[in-house]
Amino acid sequence: MELHFIDIVILVVFFVGIIWYALKNGKSSDSTSYFLAGRNMSWPVVGLSLFAASVSSSTLMGHSGEGFISGIAVFNYNWISVLVMVFFALFFLPFYIKSGIFTMPEFLEKRFDKRSRTYFSFITIFGNVFLDAAATLYTGALIIKMIFPEAELFWIIVIMAAVAGSYTIIGGLSSAIRADVVQSIILIVGSTVLYFFAIHEIGGWDEFTSRFSEGVWLKLTRPMGDPTVPWPGMFLGIPILGFYFWANNQVMVQRVLSAKSIDHGRKGVLLVGFLYLFTLFIFIMPGLIGRGLNLFGVENLPHELISGSTLKSAYGINTDQVYPRLIVRLLPVGFIGLILATMISALTSTLSATLSSASTLFTMDFYQRFNPKASSKKLVRVGQITSLVVLIIAILWAPFIQKFDSLVAYYQEIVSYLAPPIVGTFFLGLFWKRSNESGAFWGLISGLFIAFLLMAAKYLIGITIPVHFLLMAPVIMVLSMLVNVLVSLKTHLPDPEKVNNNTWSTKIWKEESEELRGVVWYKNFRVLSLLLVLACFAIYLLFI
Repeated sequence: MELHFIDIVILVVFFVGIIWYALKNGKSSDSTSYFLAGRNMSWPVVGLSLFAASVSSSTLMGHSGEGFISGIAVFNYNWISVLVMVFFALFFLPFYIKSGIFTMPEFLEKRFDKRSRTYFSFITIFGNVFLDAAATLYTGALIIKMIFPEAELFWIIVIMAAVAGSYTIIGGLSSAIRADVVQSIILIVGSTVLYFFAIHEIGGWDEFTSRFSEGVWLKLTRPMGDPTVPWPGMFLGIPILGFYFWANNQVMVQRVLSAKSIDHGRKGVLLVGFLYLFTLFIFIMPGLIGRGLNLFGVENLPHELISGSTLKSAYGINTDQVYPRLIVRLLPVGFIGLILATMISALTSTLSATLSSASTLFTMDFYQRFNPKASSKKLVRVGQITSLVVLIIAILWAPFIQKFDSLVAYYQEIVSYLAPPIVGTFFLGLFWKRSNESGAFWGLISGLFIAFLLMAAKYLIGITIPVHFLLMAPVIMVLSMLVNVLVSLKTHLPDPEKVNNNTWSTKIWKEESEELRGVVWYKNFRVLSLLLVLACFAIYLLFI
């Protein structure tokens, strides 16, 4: 493929504009400014930043690829995550903002002790490097390689990392968030444009729905043996992964912590929940439409569910290329530049969020503990160096991701093993006052041990695990929570001060109810939460 001059101009303007705008709004004078953007962001900024940071390889290329493989089933991750966002906004978010923390692991120390904080910090940094940053770079490299097929994948990754890391390392979270706002708008507009072109190409909405009406292509509820989302996993496994991603993940919650108030944080989360409902149409359905457009030149491709590995081995189809091929196939000059800018927006926003997260975690959870007298400027410098190191490691690991069946399989399966113990610890910490620091620590360690055994059996020894990873997630969480409960009951009572300051009670609900008296409905976060929940179930029932 050769880009038209107009498309090249659009891309160049995008690159230069984003870097300039982000650096112009960067803040690195002190640690609060650098790591949390001064804690003064309004809810539209928080919401748009969350959307841009969350739309990575697992949404644009990953979700369209899964749409091509199995239809709309992957949307179950999104609509159930919206329910999780509502729960997070109602119960967890106030504690995070009130406590004045910089990181999610820091909250575990306030509720339990340093051991739990250290464990979670290490796991999160590991995920930032090998799951988030590396996968994002790999995605961007695939996009560019379709335009310049002769280019080496590794050097494409290096160039993309240099662009995305330039403003984040210098300007911190403020730069990243300001860039996110612009990028989220580009993402929404660009993806919507591609959706309408795709629908038109296949012959309109009626033709699209009739062509895929047979089977489960347009159904969210899948049979037990479905490879993407078996129906029990939809209600048991996805909420755990969703809670980890939206309520425990430093990449996401760091943006919430930058809000100027609890109300702005809550409404920012509800805004991104509303936007996520549209991902069914602008991210996933174009991938399914691609199934009917012969994107890969494979004649007589069976009209049935085929795994990503089979598509790759038997038909030479790499489903991670579905979205870029739609761009090449459907869009005219000018629009191609716009959508490529959309794809690169997903890369740069997610990568910048990941770098900011990793640098904050290492600086505040590790370095500051070893050097408690470090000045604010020193902390900023350590954060910048950490971002650079993380970027280099991600560059080296990114090429190995192509060995997995798909980006979604790579990300969701590994997270499903690592996230459950963490989610269980947060839930017990907030809602069960008897949970103590020993119970939390050994619950986390036991969960890690189980996860290690599963991953070693599958990826090192080659043993086939007959249970879908979405069904393994609740098992791992329940086992780790059971260890937490038993150890807590067999050991001492937790510190009353930690319990009183960091656990939820009905008193909090009553106090918030009083504050909401007389608040107009469209400014009342509980009413907005209810409307969002109703919208989720309406879409589910439409495609049940």
